Amino acid sequence: MNNHDLHNLTTFVPRAQLEVLHEHLMSNGEEREHFKALARKLVEILATMPQTYDQEGLGMNAVAHLHYFKGGADWYITERDSDPEDAHPDDRGQIQAFGMADLGYGGELGYISIKELLANNVELDFYWTPKPLNQLINSKATA
Repeated sequence: MNNHDLHNLTTFVPRAQLEVLHEHLMSNGEEREHFKALARKLVEILATMPQTYDQEGLGMNAVAHLHYFKGGADWYITERDSDPEDAHPDDRGQIQAFGMADLGYGGELGYISIKELLANNVELDFYWTPKPLNQLINSKATA
């Protein structure tokens, strides 16, 4: 992983999860290879996921590439800022995304502050498989 990959991870992965990921990547334990593959997968998703407006007009057919959760709330990220590092002089950018927020009362599309999510101790679903939002709605309706 290069510095840009690490920056992307620190921008989108909560601190506590970064620490666990780092601990396993630096260990000689049997889980090291699993966590290396997991980190590579996250880097790939962040590098290739659509940028702001790339899925505009798709509505519920837009693909959710990241899933954050806390308690009964879920945030599904379909697009990320096209260049958050250059948005502000602090090199952290807006770290904003677009997607669906479901706080337990049904989902709503809109802009989501990744910085705010991370500040509120959400977790990133490391094992999330990207899928269209309409599949999420249908699976929750039948659950």
